[in-house]
Amino acid sequence: MMEKGMKKSLFKNELSTLNSYVPGKPIEEVQKEYGIEKVIRLASNENQLGPSPKAIEAVKREIENINIYPDPGCMELRKALGKKYGLPYDNIVCGNGGEQVLQVIAQTFINSYDEAIMADTTFTILGISVEHMGGKSVKVSMDGYKQNFKGFIANINENTKLIYICNPNNPLGNIATKDEVNYLVENVPENVVTIFDEAYYDFARVDSDYPDSLEILKNRPNTIVLRTFSKITGMAGLRIGFAFTSKEIATEMSKVKGTFNVNRLAQAAALGALQDEEHINKTVKMNYKSLGMMEECFESLGLEYIKSNANFIFVNVEKDSKIFSEELMKRGIVVKAGNIWGWNTWLRVSTGTVEQTETFLNILKEVFIQQI
Repeated sequence: MMEKGMKKSLFKNELSTLNSYVPGKPIEEVQKEYGIEKVIRLASNENQLGPSPKAIEAVKREIENINIYPDPGCMELRKALGKKYGLPYDNIVCGNGGEQVLQVIAQTFINSYDEAIMADTTFTILGISVEHMGGKSVKVSMDGYKQNFKGFIANINENTKLIYICNPNNPLGNIATKDEVNYLVENVPENVVTIFDEAYYDFARVDSDYPDSLEILKNRPNTIVLRTFSKITGMAGLRIGFAFTSKEIATEMSKVKGTFNVNRLAQAAALGALQDEEHINKTVKMNYKSLGMMEECFESLGLEYIKSNANFIFVNVEKDSKIFSEELMKRGIVVKAGNIWGWNTWLRVSTGTVEQTETFLNILKEVFIQQI
């Protein structure tokens, strides 16, 4: 029995040092804060073309069944994914968005004192998920604007359990090439699990130098490839992601994921979206049109940017990113300030429609030329 006056923490120890993920500001909040009606949110890498029409129709058909629990194994969806990508369905795990899949990975593998290696500028959830489980996220300094795979290899020790490769890397948007990834994989011990976070796969695969991670999986069972319906098919609000891996790893991950972790509407919408190649192609085309417009503008202003194969771009505005992003927000444009990653003069800007991109660039020029 605890003596009077003694204190005991109510919460998991790791929460005392764990930082929260910083999401993009909701449109409604910006409207209320600044008293403006029209807001364009280019902060969260959402598909501005909207969801696949076939996904919408699937949701409409399924909505009458929401009184019934969803298929806990996402069997139909996993079979459809397996057919599309040439893998058995029992090599696939579905989750409540890519974020949950990453949490399940950490819950499956990480014990106290286990280590996971990743870039020091990458998707924040990677480190958060590991540290929440009591593990250590080993963050390797960038090699310029690239993930430093030599540094990854140099940090491998007996405690290393996982290596995360975010490809394209978020927030920078650039890819790790075939040669770079092959070098890493060839130098990582077989008992270390390599995780490819490919949330932006459908945008990046148009680049001939983008690696085929599923081919790596065929030859290296301790591999996980993460993808999502949030970006390319415009289903961020339904939360559904998936992972390809070995049957052994998929079996263990399935013990952790939760029984009904993917709802009925999300499963139905995903099946519809898989049949809509036209929407995927339109999204990719719109994405690279928007990127091209931004690149042309940045070059005209003399601003440094990182060549992107994702649906966002990282640009150096040469001024305090927090203040600069607030000035944009006052004018109805929401972007992500780079200071949250320690890049204090950079902005991450999501792509949009041609009209949205034109509006953003006009406002960017206005803010850039004024004294902040």
